[in-house]
Amino acid sequence: MFRIMNALLEYPENFTIDVTGPIDRVVDWIGETFRGLLDAFVVFFTFVLDNVQWTLQIIPWWVYILVVGIAGWRLYKWPTGVGLGTLVFAIGLLGYWEGTMYTLTIILVSVMISFVVGLPLGIFMAKSEKFEMILKPILDMMQTLPSFVYLIPALMLFNTFGRVPAVVATTIYAVPPLIRLTYLGIRNVDEQVVEAGTSFGSTSMQMLFKIQIPQALSTIAAGVNQTTMMAVAMVVIASMIGARGVGNDVLRAIQQLDVGTGFAAGFAIVFLAIILDRLLQGIANKLDMTAQEGEDA
Repeated sequence: MFRIMNALLEYPENFTIDVTGPIDRVVDWIGETFRGLLDAFVVFFTFVLDNVQWTLQIIPWWVYILVVGIAGWRLYKWPTGVGLGTLVFAIGLLGYWEGTMYTLTIILVSVMISFVVGLPLGIFMAKSEKFEMILKPILDMMQTLPSFVYLIPALMLFNTFGRVPAVVATTIYAVPPLIRLTYLGIRNVDEQVVEAGTSFGSTSMQMLFKIQIPQALSTIAAGVNQTTMMAVAMVVIASMIGARGVGNDVLRAIQQLDVGTGFAAGFAIVFLAIILDRLLQGIANKLDMTAQEGEDA
């Protein structure tokens, strides 16, 4: 009787399947088969990261304050510009200027890759119902997986620690919002505008580049904003696989129970996230206003 009750209450060990073995074999096969290509990928993106970081570091600190302040003023009003410029200055006051430049490098490269990959995927998803049916569940899975999971294949495939696997993990984690919002932007273009373009004899490519993408720019910009925010969050976690910068300071503070350093580094990341979010959201709002003015005209 007790055995029957235990069998009903506890999940039987025999009713399990091993997925770890097949996944390990697939990752090992990819790593062995495409080792030359993966090594070339590491070399190329190391070169890109080095040049982006060098460019960011040679710009004087006061230029960042000035540019961000003017951008905030032009996109919003002068108090916003002053506030954003103050946040840039506060990052330096906290002593995390160099670390922020390192972190910003990974964010920028990840967002650029996400844009190059996510924009055409979102467009193709909007154009093909079959591709939409395939990609939507994949995007759902990508957005529900724990962020730490993305570190494992990136690390195993490239067989190295550092910025490149961090960029790969950050890109995979951050790209879904851009794909979804590009898809929504293309799909939600006014049908009357599309019909007008068709009546004037526009080809599918002319329709895409002259009507649909311009009309969807504000939504695509919102997707870039969301992708950037997710990249900011992921780059901190990516410090666990050797990505230095401010995220590494947060990780070290956790390991050493250094509360002060953890809060200071956390504030630097928050300030960077606020600056990027305000600027990108302002650009999206401007594009939306421009699109509405074009429709009214």
